[in-house]
Amino acid sequence: MSACTDESTARALVVRTARSLFTRGLTHGSTGNLSVRLADGTLLLTPTGSSLGTVEEGQLSRTDVHGKHLDGPRPTKEAFLHAAFYRARPGAHAVVHLHSTHAAAVSCLDGVNPADALPPLTAYYAMRVGKLPLLPYHAPGDSSLEPLAERTARTHHAVLLANHGPVVAGASMEQAADAIEELEETAKLHLLLRGHATRPLTPEQAAALASPSS
Repeated sequence: MSACTDESTARALVVRTARSLFTRGLTHGSTGNLSVRLADGTLLLTPTGSSLGTVEEGQLSRTDVHGKHLDGPRPTKEAFLHAAFYRARPGAHAVVHLHSTHAAAVSCLDGVNPADALPPLTAYYAMRVGKLPLLPYHAPGDSSLEPLAERTARTHHAVLLANHGPVVAGASMEQAADAIEELEETAKLHLLLRGHATRPLTPEQAAALASPSS
């Protein structure tokens, strides 16, 4: 999806992706939120308190790129994170935030490298995610995280929020969803392999696979 996609197509895409993530257990209850950037620069987001398993096309919220609510239901309380990523990444047209189990578990571990929370265990992780900064804990909806999120998003299209979960931006909704799913699977591998000697990709191998992100 690009910024020129019409709004009705964008709404359908958000709901279709939300259903896919929910039904496959990548989010639960009323956790997680998705957004797309429209051709006019405004954002469509899932609303606060909604479940990705039941949200409907007509229930999406609209904000500007600074998080100001324009119309529709009240947006997710983490709308400021989405806005921060879009401001930092002009090529981003979708943002996905989940509380996926294994990524959230990694975000709770002591001793995680704040510069890169997960090792590049697989080639697809290196290609779709790359380095994953761990941002310090803030309560959900705490907008004091916004400046740090925006600064970090200028150089990283994916971050992990401490004791919370991942946020990923993409040039398309498909790209963002694929990347956050790859992140979740790598977090699962990382936890399964704890206590075992591992052989991650070397920095050179990972760099060779890295592609320009949105």
